[in-house]
Amino acid sequence: MTNQVKIFDTTLRDGEQAPGFSMTAGQKLRMAEALEALKVDVMEAGFAAASQGDFDAIKSIAETVKDSTVASLARCNEGDIRASGEAIKPATKRGSGRGRIHTFIATSPLHREFKLKMSKDEIVRRAVAGVELARDYTDDVEFSCEDAIRTERDYLKRVVEAAIKAGATTINIPDTVGYTTPEEIQNLFEFLTTEIEGGDGVIFSAHCHDDLGLAVANSLAAVRGGARQVECALNGIGERAGNCALEEVVMALRTRKDFFQLATRVETQGIYAASKLLATITGNPVPRNKAIVGKNAFAHESGIHQHGVLANRETYEIMRPEDVGVSTDNLVLGKHSGRAALKSRAEKLGFTLADNQLASVFTAFKTLADDKKEVFDSDIEALILGEAVGTQGPWVINSLYVSAGSDDNREPEAIVRLSHEDGRTETHVSRAKGPMNAVFAAISEIAKIPMELEHYAVSSVSGGEDAMAEATVRVATEFETYQGRGADTDTVLASALAYLDVINRIERRQVRERAISAQH
Repeated sequence: MTNQVKIFDTTLRDGEQAPGFSMTAGQKLRMAEALEALKVDVMEAGFAAASQGDFDAIKSIAETVKDSTVASLARCNEGDIRASGEAIKPATKRGSGRGRIHTFIATSPLHREFKLKMSKDEIVRRAVAGVELARDYTDDVEFSCEDAIRTERDYLKRVVEAAIKAGATTINIPDTVGYTTPEEIQNLFEFLTTEIEGGDGVIFSAHCHDDLGLAVANSLAAVRGGARQVECALNGIGERAGNCALEEVVMALRTRKDFFQLATRVETQGIYAASKLLATITGNPVPRNKAIVGKNAFAHESGIHQHGVLANRETYEIMRPEDVGVSTDNLVLGKHSGRAALKSRAEKLGFTLADNQLASVFTAFKTLADDKKEVFDSDIEALILGEAVGTQGPWVINSLYVSAGSDDNREPEAIVRLSHEDGRTETHVSRAKGPMNAVFAAISEIAKIPMELEHYAVSSVSGGEDAMAEATVRVATEFETYQGRGADTDTVLASALAYLDVINRIERRQVRERAISAQH
């Protein structure tokens, strides 16, 4: 059995379909490029049959990504599988075999009775037919038994053996509802990898959800039981409580190689930048205490801890910050720094900028350097992420003026002027109990999108009185919750940008849904 564990990233499928984490096709492509730079073995780019938008995004990623296998999810039915086969065709045409169809059907008693209303025999027939059809498009076919953990072991064995005989090359055993325990799943994989006929010719995979907070522990236990592929997502995003976190399982295998005796091919130095990019694209900030990529992961406030770290970092750090791309060399740049210095610093922070991106970021950097005495790593990171996200429209802020004070007879007032990509320019004046409430109300009024503000926070990106501010907002519409982010040296403008980020997310989604409806 190989000592290499494949990393199957489902950020763009299971992660993206979770409420509040949707991405545009362009954002998914940008994220796919970051995942390719990480050297994930497989990236599940979406569910081709779900919508024309998903199909187009998968196809675009399959046309662009060269180093990772691009996969599309499909139910065991003809329509889904053919859609996936067409979507990944650019990857399979290159002759590198880097296109995968991931087909699945539920196998547990609950799903058989209440969701599928199928007999055991019918499910086996569907599984076999699905795998055989997928093989018409690619030699790389993954088969999943949805809700495998709650499936009778003898029946699970029967379905898996049938799928292998039909041509599946990877067998995924998902803990669809996050129900299992490390001991249980390790035992299951030990059974599967030794008792399944034909099992020595396929890769067994684990896909664990985090409903009980055990996704990473269960995935590592599955690996100990013989799994050689782990399905995971950056920042642990995904349905309900999320998936196994890519950064956690990868760094656990790397840090405890003495215990697991296993490795991945992931370039871990790119983890932090990829995590930040995902947080910015989706508008969902990483919690401070998040393992590996949270702001506190390598911070030490306790005096005892600080003393130990100063004496020897290994007293309280089991990983070096540099191992995941967190820079400890906070080089200061200024208004006289050139493009080469900025590009070099970006690379040390884990970002590779194309010429057009570098030009745009450099222009923003010069503007910032004129406003600030010193530009720190965190400032540069904020500029790069703002450029990479590509969420400047359809609305942009032309001007913003806010008055505030303690006069009992006057409410704070905001005058906001926005322009739309369709050529409209509108101005609105709002008054409210607080200056930011007035700003948010004016933006909502112009965009004609009513929202309820659930959370608003501002933090300093770097130190000093001229530090950049990063604002985050969480708002609710009638049907959905959205996150937004904005950064600027002006705190009020940063907050307005965060709120407008949400407005733009909502409008882009509405446009996409209208386009899909028109096609159907």
